[in-house]
Parts: sequence; C-alpha cells; structure tokens
Amino acid sequence: MRTRTKWLSALAVLAATASAAVAITPVQAIGPDLLPLNVTNNSGRSEAVHLYVLGTDIRNGRLGYVNQAGAFTPWSPGGNPPTPAPDVSIAGPGLGGTTTLRVPRFISGRVYMSFGEKLKFFLTPDGLVQPAPWASGDPNSGILFDWSEFTYNDAGLWLNSSQVDMFAVPHAVTVTGASGATKKTGELKSGGRDAVINGIRNQAGWGGSIMSRPDGTVLRVLAPGKAADVGKFDPHYLDSYITQAWNAYTTKTLTVQPFGDRPDVKYFGRTSGTTMNFTNSAGQQVASFAKPSTANVWGCDGALHAPNDQVVGPIARTLCAALHRSTLGRIDVQPGGGPADFYQGAITNHYSRLVHQNMVDGKAYGFAFDDVQAQESLVHDGDPRSAGIILTPFGGSAPPPAAGSIVSDWHGKCIDVPNWNFADGQRLIVWDCTGGTNQKFEFVGGTIRTENNKCVDVAWGSTANGAAVQLATCSGNAAQQFVLSGAGDLVNPQANKCVDIAEWNPNNDAVLHMWDCVGGANQKWHRG
Repeated sequence: MRTRTKWLSALAVLAATASAAVAITPVQAIGPDLLPLNVTNNSGRSEAVHLYVLGTDIRNGRLGYVNQAGAFTPWSPGGNPPTPAPDVSIAGPGLGGTTTLRVPRFISGRVYMSFGEKLKFFLTPDGLVQPAPWASGDPNSGILFDWSEFTYNDAGLWLNSSQVDMFAVPHAVTVTGASGATKKTGELKSGGRDAVINGIRNQAGWGGSIMSRPDGTVLRVLAPGKAADVGKFDPHYLDSYITQAWNAYTTKTLTVQPFGDRPDVKYFGRTSGTTMNFTNSAGQQVASFAKPSTANVWGCDGALHAPNDQVVGPIARTLCAALHRSTLGRIDVQPGGGPADFYQGAITNHYSRLVHQNMVDGKAYGFAFDDVQAQESLVHDGDPRSAGIILTPFGGSAPPPAAGSIVSDWHGKCIDVPNWNFADGQRLIVWDCTGGTNQKFEFVGGTIRTENNKCVDVAWGSTANGAAVQLATCSGNAAQQFVLSGAGDLVNPQANKCVDIAEWNPNNDAVLHMWDCVGGANQKWHRG
C-alpha cells in the first residue's frame, strides 16, 4: 500500500497495491462489517481536532466519504473550476481523549486529521481534489494536518501512516486481531519530530523543504519531490548519483529478485547507452528502462513507472527503492542490503533517512515503494476487531526527573521565584543563576513544579499574548501544562504560546509572559 500523488488514481487502486506486499486471496468475510477505528489524542496540543474518512467504494469505484457511524455517501458532482465540497468533518478527540469512528468493510482511502482548522476540499465533475499544502495557492497550506491510509476488505485491514508526500503530524497506527493481540507501527521516538526537522534544517540545501507559519510553528517537512516541484529544492539533486549507478552496469550485471517468497525468479540487467535492459533466466529480454531523472526517482514514476504486472512493475519497484536508498551500483543483487546499508553517501534521500532513523521500530513510508524489503509503517490483520490512530507528542524528549534550573539560551540567566516567595500569584522572573532552591524546577506529568510542589501557571488560563507566568497551587488544569521542545521552546499547549522574556529585557528581574512562538532567543530555554 502506498501513497499516490493523484487522488483519483490513488483510491481506485489502493486495494491492488496492497497486494504488492501481501498476496490477497478472496476469502469469506471475517471481522465486523463496521470496523471500530479509535483515534486517540496524545499530541500535547490543545487545538480542536477535525477528522475525515474519505475514500472509494472498491466494489464500484465510487468516491465518497464516511460519517462517524460508518455510512458511506458518494460525492455529488462538482464543477470546473472545482467547487467547495460539503463539510464532512467529524469532531475529533480533545487532549487525552479518544473518538471512535466506524469504517465499512468495502472502503479504501484516507483518514485525515487537522488541528485547529477544518480542511478545505473541492469537487470536480470527476471526483475529489485532495489537499496539496506544498503549493502556495492551496487553501490548506497554513493548516497543520496529516493522514493515514487504509484498505478494509474481505481479506482484512491494511492501515499505514504515510510520509511519502510530507512529514507533519506524529502518529502511530494499530490493529487488534481476533486473538486480542495488537500490532503498532509509525511511532516516533521521543523528540523524533524535532530531530527530523532539525536534521533537515542542518542538511545543506534541504532547509527550504520545511514549511512554517509566521509564528515559527513548523507545519510540515516536504518530501524532496514535492519540495522540488515548488522550487524549494534542487530538481537535479540526484542526477550525478543516478548516472554513476546506471553506468555501473555497463561492465557488470545487476540481478533483481523481486519476490521474497520466490527466490528462483530472477532478472538480469545490463546498461547499454542510457538504457538498462533486463532478461529472464532463459535469456529473453523482458523489460527496458531509460535512465531516470531525479524527479522520476522521487516519484517512482516516468521512466520508473511500475505497472500492476508480475515482471516490469516488480523490477521498477526494486530499482526505485535502490535509488532512494543509494544501494544501486553498490549492491548488485537487489533488493539488497539492510537498513544499515541504506542512505549511505552525501547524495541520498536524507528525508527518508531521517524519518526512518527517528521511528521506534525504524519503519516508515519515506517514499512510494518503501515497502520493498518491508520497511513501511504498515499494520495488517486478516481478521481485525478494531484499529487505531494515536496522535503522539510533538515535543522533545522528557526532561530528566531531578529538579534543576531552566536557563535562557539568550543570556544564561535562570527562571527564578523572587525572594523565595512561593505564594499563589507570584510572578516569575529571570535572575543570574545561583543554584538556589528558588531556581529549582522539576518536570512532572507535563507540569513544571517547584521543590515545594507549586506549579508554573499561566495567569487565569489566558491564551492571550502578554499573559503573566506565575506560581499557583497545582490543580491539573491546562494552564499548568508545559512542553520543553527539542528546539528549546517552552510551550503551553492550551495557548500554543511560548514562555518569553518580556520586552527583550536583558536585566535581572525581567518578568516572564506568554507570547506567540516566533523562535526568538528570548524564547529559547534549556535544562541547567
């Protein structure tokens, strides 16, 4: 199962593409007709979550949407230019909560989830136009959102997270079978979102693929093909590597064994000019591929187009995966090597490398054919009883449990309780770091606590710029929740604002307040 860039082609073939990884044999329907899909919000963000279940009735190819109860409704015809689709959003879970959706057996499609703002979909006479937030004119470009893909049919459920187009909202996917066992994948390591973003930012030439709001909130990292399409990345980035890898087979033979369960099926490739020709074990030519462009590799299309057959398609998939992972030319039996061999060298798919590197199980859909050698973030069960999407934390690694200081990156001063006055309503300041107990704080359950168990608090639960940062008796309310991100932002998720040294005051006694996160040095902190 993989993401395609065209909605109309994607949903019609998702069930077929699933068979590329797992052979589907028609069986008697098992599992519920309406499969429960539980969406849990452990994101740490306080904005409203909006959900959409959109897809294709695989019995007749009709495009439509599913409501929370599991009823499928085909879209009405749209127009040219595209006309706005009706609002088919489903209210998602609040922070810490779960919303249960029902997915009918015969649907293949996507579950979209957006934060704070509903997505804007449009209809043409032929079907639905999916969001393309990498395009500056797309009305969804300023919205924080993502999606998972699924197919549910008589052979079971396939559910995957996808980073083929972009890396945006951290989420894991699960399926629970009749035995009660649950499979999970797609979960980022603690601090993984920040690690991917910072890794891309620090990779020479790649930083333009990071899309942020004016307040500094990172909305998404674009996959290299999408970034190149909109002028944010070098469109010829892979050219020199492709030429080197392609030319390697003018003097040696590439062996492709595309089926893990059929090692006897082999194809043999040699390059002549700019064309790689493949023969089978009987010496008959079965496929030819022109040297692909960088865009062909990113999209696994064009010269690497993979038809849904048993020869050309499997070879194309294998070539594309090897080029993404920079193993073609180095490893002469493909698929070849393992994760330790992938993404070697300066010119490689650093986007996919970083996403995989920061997954708990190393699995991700970093490009369209990442399911070659089973590297994809996919769960499948032939007899499912429920499934899940877990919106996981955006923030960085959990701070050490021991009490310590919170230090400004800007001038090295510490957050301070003035004069050891731990009364409710006492406003916090910065002061030269002294190591005193009035500068010791502990991160506990999402709160920041003094050694005498008072909580850092946003006064009156305000979400406005300028709201005072103070002490208060710990109550468990959202005004006392803070996340210190890997980028150094100390964020209250309810307000989605950062702890800020007011007015850029460099002196002792400067007060703290909440302000839009803009990435300024007066908003950057670390544990001392």
